[in-house]
Formats: sequence, C-alpha cells, structure tokens
Amino acid sequence: MFPTTALISLSFLAIAFGQQVGKLTTESHPALTVQECSAGGSCTTLRRSITLDSNWRWLHDIDSSTNCYTGNEWDTALCPDGTTCVANCALDGADYSGTYGITAGSNSLTLKFVTHGPYSTNIGSRVYLLDGDDSTYQLFKLKSQEFTFDVDMSNLPCGLNGGLYFVEMDKDGGLSRFSGNKAGAAYGTGYCDTQCPHDIRFINGEANVEGWVPSDNDSNAGAGTYGACCNEMDIWEANSQAAALTPHVCTVSEQTRCSGTACGDGDQRHEGVCDKDGCDFNSWRMGDQTFLGPGLAVDTRSKFTVVTQFVTADNTTSGALTEIRRLYVQDGAYDSITDDFCVAQKTTFRDTNTFSQMGGLKTMGDAFADGMVLVMSIWDDHAAHMLWLDSDYPTDADPSTPGVSRGPCATTSGVPTGVEANSPGASVTFSNIKFGPIGSTFAS
Repeated sequence: MFPTTALISLSFLAIAFGQQVGKLTTESHPALTVQECSAGGSCTTLRRSITLDSNWRWLHDIDSSTNCYTGNEWDTALCPDGTTCVANCALDGADYSGTYGITAGSNSLTLKFVTHGPYSTNIGSRVYLLDGDDSTYQLFKLKSQEFTFDVDMSNLPCGLNGGLYFVEMDKDGGLSRFSGNKAGAAYGTGYCDTQCPHDIRFINGEANVEGWVPSDNDSNAGAGTYGACCNEMDIWEANSQAAALTPHVCTVSEQTRCSGTACGDGDQRHEGVCDKDGCDFNSWRMGDQTFLGPGLAVDTRSKFTVVTQFVTADNTTSGALTEIRRLYVQDGAYDSITDDFCVAQKTTFRDTNTFSQMGGLKTMGDAFADGMVLVMSIWDDHAAHMLWLDSDYPTDADPSTPGVSRGPCATTSGVPTGVEANSPGASVTFSNIKFGPIGSTFAS
C-alpha cells in the first residue's frame, strides 16, 4: 500500500493522534460481525467491533479542549518534544457516523469518502477490527486458510482506494511495549505498514514531533523524522476501475520505528527495512484489460465476493507459505502469486526485486504465523494520485512498456482537490467477512 494521510479540515477542532485517553467524547465502537468457518463448511458468528485509527482523532490538552495539533502543525508549547507531548495531550473518542461517515450494520461496514460534520469536513478513514474484548485487535493467522469478503465499490471512481489489508501491528496497539502509550488498541494506536509512513503522529508511545515538516500539498498532514514499519498483506486495493493483490515484506518482524536509511525514503526506496514495491497482481497490469471493471468479467457495477487463499507447502498451518491464490465468486476466475511468479514479473517489468531479497512468501507466511491485524480504509493519494493503481505509472514512461499501464484512468485523474470536489459521496462497503480452512468460506 502506498502512503496515505488523514485529511481533516476543522473549524475549531483538530483531528490527530494521541496516547492518553480524553474524556470529552465517549468512545463507542461500532459493532461488526465476522464468521469463523470450519473444514466442514459450518461457520460461527463472532461479535466484533471496529475502532478508528488514532491519526484521525481529536488530540487536545489533557486538562482542556485546547488543540495539541492544528491543521498540520503541532502546538509547540504543549508538544515541544515527543515525551512532553505524551504527558500533555489526550486522544478522544469518535463520532463515527456524524464526523467520519463510518456506518456499520450487522456484518456490513460502509466507509464514506467525504463527510460534512457539525464542526468539520472529514476526508477518508482507516479502521481496525477489534477482538471480542473490545480493547485488543483481532489477530489473523491465515497460513493454510482463506479469507473471504463481499465488496461493493460501484461508487468508487478513479483516484480513490477502498482498501482491505493486514499489517503486523501489536495486538494491544503498543500499550504494553511502550510506557507512553496509555490508549492502546481501543483508540486505534500503533499503525505501521511497509511504506514506513512518517505522517503517523505518535510512534512507540512518543509524539513524532522531531523534524516535523508540514505538507506543502495537504493542509492536515506532515512528516516527522520517524516512520512506522511492519509487514503488510494488501488483500484488496481497488476502485471501480482497477484492483491489486500485493504482499509486502520486511526484514523486521513487528511494528518498528525507523529513521534515516532504514525508512527507505526517496532514492533509498530499495535500501530500507521493508519492500515498498511488493509483488503485485493487477490483472490490467498483467495484460488482461477485459477482466475487472464496469461491465467486464468481474463487474464492478455490483457487489461480488473476493476469496484469498494462503497455500502452504504441506497444506498445514505450520508449513511455509508458497502461494497466494485469488478467486472472484461473481463469475469465477483465479489469480495466483508464487515466488516464481514474482521473479518473472519483476524481470518482465524491470523492477527491483526487493520482495524476493527479503524472503518472499516465506516472510509473509511468518508474519501471518505471528498474527496480523485487519485494516479497512478509504483514501486519496497526495503523493502519486493513485496512478500506481489505476493509470499509467510512472507518468514519464512509455505506456506500451510492460508493467507501466496499471488501469484505464487518465494520468490527470486522482488529484486530491479534484477527487474531493467531484466525488464527495464516494464510498466503499465491505461485508460478509469470513475466514477458515481453505474451501470453507464460500459456495462454489
């Protein structure tokens, strides 16, 4: 997954990431059921809930409603350094539907792109599935298992991304590892991914204020000295025009704070601790321009089912991961990622193969053996306008070169100001989430 930031414009509040718990807004997690299936095909309903990522939340003085972060800048009096900021600032509860456009009903979750709330205009969101205790994340261990969901992205145009993916966050959001973190998973703390994002406002229980530079094209985001890295499995990055299935791996095996070369920023992209490119399977990029899209074989004008199977060498949950297999139930078609596929794809596309260098599918399997957290999001892209997903990218390359064309969208699409103005009502709905042994979660 490429970098994303929360875009929140507020009249007098600021949405930010904190570590202490505020008392001005009650936190009430929207309920969402999922199903765990057995080898015989019977499924048990699990009552779960979701929580909003801390980067979207209001951060204020622990003793008042004074903002600790406004626009894309820290209050230097409350947050002169990372540890002082933790002591001074509190993370508050969320109005999920009114402020963030997040609605859950039984087994369905809808994320709205732009929401005009009573005090703010919110853009995008990122949420996590909590375990049954409502205070820790549900961990998924998917080797020799499959993960299934329904998706409706008929209302998701070029330039947007309705994402469903897994990252190797701490089960408790870092609560036990970092003394400065007093909020934990219940308040959406501890995010990380293979892009080692620098816009995460608190990392390792400390404010990311050191070296903080406000973004020059995003009035609500910035970047600090530190990034937050971990393994990532992108099950679904998509809009109505394109979709990608992408494992990304790292040389670190838990949420890890990076700085300098380890973050893999800019020209050092392939020198960091994580494989930022991943090994992606995008049907359009692979040369099939008739497979997924409006009116195509997988018709994105209506809801369909996505099944992802994690095949191991010996078909056991302890075996090495050797294949990631994809099935679309709407009409039935498979995509598959293996280490051999990744080598061939990287060679054909002339891409640097950091995926294989960092252990490939075995490393991805090791992350699932430890357990990964389910993330669902909707976002636009200030860095690359989502062209890496749905258009020609890089834009200075010949589109006829293998791997450059990734989708049918224009290279002028995806500019956040345009997407936000023209498609404020865009949304994505994920529903009917199931997981269990291969062959247990869907009817063929």
